[in-house]
Amino acid sequence: MNRSVLSYETARKWLLFWTLFIGIGAVAGGLAMIIDPSGKALGMDGMLPYFKKLPLADTLFRDFLFSGFALLAVNGVTNLTAAALLKKRRPLGAVLGGVFGVTLMLWICIQFYMFPLNFMSTAYFVFGLCQAVTGIAACIFQKRESR
Repeated sequence: MNRSVLSYETARKWLLFWTLFIGIGAVAGGLAMIIDPSGKALGMDGMLPYFKKLPLADTLFRDFLFSGFALLAVNGVTNLTAAALLKKRRPLGAVLGGVFGVTLMLWICIQFYMFPLNFMSTAYFVFGLCQAVTGIAACIFQKRESR
């Protein structure tokens, strides 16, 4: 095998890891918020006052129900879709995997605005960056391979 095929395969496998890691975590977190919108089960109930900074806080952010559905849709289903495409070796999987890494970073930027600086938000911003960079690498290597 030539080098670009190995590079694409390596990038694709790493991107598959990131999409599954983020996607499964987001589905689990989103479902937990939907099942217990109070946030007590996850120990998040003390975070609700921070949501008052957001538009429509009195309507959408009285509990974690909307946040759970948003997490499920924005970071869960999307990343699992990209993972399925990557598993099937579809070119769109690499593109979407990278885009959803950027999406995660934007999601975390909202958290940086809302919450005090914390390890978890910072870690997930870095995870999103890793996912985005891996997606870009996979796209570049994929393009080289198709020549």
